[in-house]
Amino acid sequence: MNRIASSARRLLSAMLAMLAALLAVLAPGAAHAEPYLALDQGYKCVACHVNITGGGLRNGLGAFYTQNAMAAYKLPEGVPAWSGRLADWLRVGADVRYSATRNRVPGQPEQSESALDHARLYADVELLKDWIGLYLDQQVRPGRPERQEAHVRLGSADRGWYAKAGQFYLPFGWRLEDDSAFVRSVSGISMTAPDKGLELGLEKGDWSAQLAYTRGPGNVGPTTGHQVTGQAVWTQPWGRVGVALASTSSSAGNRQAAALFGGLRTGPVVWLGEIDLVRDKSFPEGRRTLAAALGEVNWKPAQGHNLKFTAELFDPDRRVSEDHKVRHSLVYELTPIPFLQLRAGYRRFGGIPQSPVDNRKLMFLELHAFM
Repeated sequence: MNRIASSARRLLSAMLAMLAALLAVLAPGAAHAEPYLALDQGYKCVACHVNITGGGLRNGLGAFYTQNAMAAYKLPEGVPAWSGRLADWLRVGADVRYSATRNRVPGQPEQSESALDHARLYADVELLKDWIGLYLDQQVRPGRPERQEAHVRLGSADRGWYAKAGQFYLPFGWRLEDDSAFVRSVSGISMTAPDKGLELGLEKGDWSAQLAYTRGPGNVGPTTGHQVTGQAVWTQPWGRVGVALASTSSSAGNRQAAALFGGLRTGPVVWLGEIDLVRDKSFPEGRRTLAAALGEVNWKPAQGHNLKFTAELFDPDRRVSEDHKVRHSLVYELTPIPFLQLRAGYRRFGGIPQSPVDNRKLMFLELHAFM
C-alpha cells in the first residue's frame, strides 16, 4: 500500500508540474467567483463552475460569461476565446491575487504592506465523461505549495447526483471572496479550511443538497473526531434561499453550527445575507454560544463595474453583553477586460474601546487575474 500511495503522489506531482508549465505558456487564470454574480444571472453555482458547490475552476459557460458578460470591454477581434480545455478530457485554469494594504490602529504607527495573496492552479480530468473525474486545486504561492482540493468525483450535476471522495471545501453557507468575513470565521468553514472525507450531493431542478462526512477541519494532530456537514439550497431566477448545519465531534470539545442564508436580485442591485449560530464546548469555561451576521449589497451601474457594501456583526459570547464586534466595508470592483479585475476598498472595524485592534481602519487595493 505504501508503494501504491507513493506512486500516486509522484503521479499527482508530475501532473501538477506539467500543468504549471502549460499555464505559464498560456496565461494567468480561473476565478474565485463571488455569489452575487450567480444571483445576478439567476444561476446555481454549478452553472459556471466545475466544482459543483462553486468556486475554483470555471466550466465552458463560466468561461463564456467571463469573456462576454462580466467585463466592460470584450477582447479585441482576432483574439481566440478561452474555454479552459486543453483536451476533451482536461480542463485547466489558475487564479492570481496581489494586494496592497494600509492598516490604521488607534495609538499605533500606520502599517502598509503589499504582497502576493495567492497563486493557484486548477485542473479537472474527466476519466470517464459524466461518470468519473479528478479535480485538483493547488496553491503554489506564497510559501510552500499547498494542496487545497484533491478529490475523485463520481456522477455529475447533469445526472442529478454526485459523490466526492478526498479533500474538498465543505458545503456551508455562502462561498464568499472574503474568507475573513465574520460568518466564515465563526463557523470555521471557508475556502481556507478544506477537509478530508466523503460528500454526497443531489441536483434536482431548483434544488441543491449536499451531505459530507469528514475528519473535521480542527481535528488535526492529537485532536481526533469527525464532522457531519450538510446544506439545502432553493434557487430561483429572482434569488436563492438556503439552510446549513454542521456537527463536530472532537476530543477538544464538540461543536454545532447552523446557518440561514439567502439572496435577492432587484434590477441592478443584488442583496445577500447570512446568519450563523454556533454552540462550542471547546472553551475552558465550557459551552459558549457565538453568533455572526452578514448583510451585503452589490450595485452594478454598468457592465464591468460593481459597488459593494457589507455590514457585519459578531457576538463572541451570547452570555456577555456589549462584547460584540462590527465591520463595515465599501468596495469598488472594476473589470475592464476579460480575465482582469481591480478592487479598491475601505473597511472599518468596531469593538470594545479597550481593544485598539478591534477599532482599526483598513484600506486596500487588489489586482486579480483569472481565466
